Amino acid sequence: MFLVRPIFRRTHQLTPSIGFLQSCHGYSSSPSAAAIQAERTIKEGPRNDWTRPEVKSIYDSPILDLLFHGAQVHRHAQNFREVQQCTLLSVKTGGCSEDCSYCPQSSRYDTGLKSQRLMNKDAVIEAAKKILEYVKEIRGMGMEVCCTLGMLEKQQAVELKQAGLTAYNHNLDTSREYYPNIITTRTYDERLKTLEFVRDAGINVCSGGIIGLGEAEEDRVGLLHTLSTLPSHPESVPINALVAVKGTPLEDQKPVEIWEMIRMIATARIIMPKAMVRLSAGRVRFSMPEQALCFLAGANSIFTGEKLLTTPNNDFDADQLMFKLLGLIPKAPSLDAHETSDTENYKEAASSS
Repeated sequence: MFLVRPIFRRTHQLTPSIGFLQSCHGYSSSPSAAAIQAERTIKEGPRNDWTRPEVKSIYDSPILDLLFHGAQVHRHAQNFREVQQCTLLSVKTGGCSEDCSYCPQSSRYDTGLKSQRLMNKDAVIEAAKKILEYVKEIRGMGMEVCCTLGMLEKQQAVELKQAGLTAYNHNLDTSREYYPNIITTRTYDERLKTLEFVRDAGINVCSGGIIGLGEAEEDRVGLLHTLSTLPSHPESVPINALVAVKGTPLEDQKPVEIWEMIRMIATARIIMPKAMVRLSAGRVRFSMPEQALCFLAGANSIFTGEKLLTTPNNDFDADQLMFKLLGLIPKAPSLDAHETSDTENYKEAASSS
């Protein structure tokens, strides 16, 4: 009897464990869409024929799976420790005639923001010199220059290119379907036409959107699908989290959670592997560990400086500490746009990483 009882106990204790292992094995037997599409992206490089269901299936993948495979693509398509540091300089603040529901600079809303006159040439040059101090160790006195000036005509884009403009920012903000809920003074097609003029002029395109506007997840998928099916992917894709400003129609919107940012960043990385995916507005709300997850998921660009136009941003010294702790390297400026094709760039980055 004394020999039987220990054997019975051991058998009884092992049974639940065996069942647990079997159930775990069954759960992980089928690869997620993120895994499947990430593998395809790594093998084939960028593509512009994504379907909306494909993008949605990636976005809906389990968050840890999405994070892992976003990181996987990032390490193949980019120099994964490099992070681009950009600084915003507002040369004209407030008094905008558009009705963007999120923007404190619209003249239609009472946000307490006072309009400022256009800065004179000397003031702009002086401000640029201060910015150059941040990047002088990267590339002497060289900088990439990106402007956001609203809608453009074709000739205006050509003139900006001739003046030496590196990139032009013009966000789509959200999906085509949800866009009329946010802006009525400009159409979605007008925004796409501006991107077309910029691209045709040989200027790098910077275009992304904002989450937290009250949109559904389907709208976030729609935004990413539109960007990923442009004739060529934007060189930069800013992912902004709404910074709700009192006095705007969206002042009471719920803050965006870090998991929502990770889903957007990782999906963008898998479907647009060569783009600079920018962790943009709203970053100030996220801790260093949370930002680290965003970089792991595929973000490789940020805005530095204590203010983004009119809203708060992360402290510059805190960002430098974060770079040191995470082992991130500031990305050197590239002043020659469109010198090589997306495929050539993809192979070069994959080789170096």
